Amino acid sequence: MATKTTEARCAQELVAWRRDQLVRSGFPFPLAAQLAEDARWDLHALIELVESGCAPKLAARILAPLDSGTAA
Repeated sequence: MATKTTEARCAQELVAWRRDQLVRSGFPFPLAAQLAEDARWDLHALIELVESGCAPKLAARILAPLDSGTAA
């Protein structure tokens, strides 16, 4: 069984990995850090849009998670 410390470290490593992947794909560090913190963002879709020529900020706007109160 994993300890809470181990789980916290794993969660931090996952966020760091997600952030690094976004930065390597062209996202500015502050935006990458913000997106990496929230697992609702589809990392692969974000990267795919940027690799297709979409600006990182626009990709983030396009793929922004819907708030539960705004779902149709």
